[in-house]
Amino acid sequence: MHEEETLVREAQKGNAGAFARLYESYFDRIYRYMAVRVGNSADAEDLAEEVFLKALESIGTFQWRGAPFSAWLFRIAHNLVIDRARSKGRKEEVVLDEALPDTRRAPEDLVELKISIEQMLEGVHHLTDAQRQVIALRFASGLSIIETAQVMNKNEGAIKALQHSAVQALRRILTKRPARTGGEP
Repeated sequence: MHEEETLVREAQKGNAGAFARLYESYFDRIYRYMAVRVGNSADAEDLAEEVFLKALESIGTFQWRGAPFSAWLFRIAHNLVIDRARSKGRKEEVVLDEALPDTRRAPEDLVELKISIEQMLEGVHHLTDAQRQVIALRFASGLSIIETAQVMNKNEGAIKALQHSAVQALRRILTKRPARTGGEP
């Protein structure tokens, strides 16, 4: 955390290069979190950019309080997701990205992967907000239990229990759905 703290302190002094390094370090994790929370890449990218704009505007007010800088970024991200949901007044329809990573797989494998990802994203949107958040933080963004607890303002035991219930609920949701095949609508 020492390097992170140095970068944050430099960014607070107006060092654009230091903030750029923080951006490079965290953008992908914030983007993945947003993608799981909102369901499509265009909105996720816009919201991830907005997280960093808000962070840049407010970095002078950031204070070290036992939590890493990433916890502050994810709190901004969470608040943006909540604000977006309030402004839309409804749940967003899940749209699966057309651009899957180049995995050098056979076309039929890519179709199967796309269907699996689509079903997973649809299933995630049937979870509670807290369950969606823990899934996004733990699995999409790769945060540890401790980091997730800091972002969500909960203790580690609560995060473990929430993660377990989210995974169990997702498993139930996904096993209830019939498997899709190419020949069926």
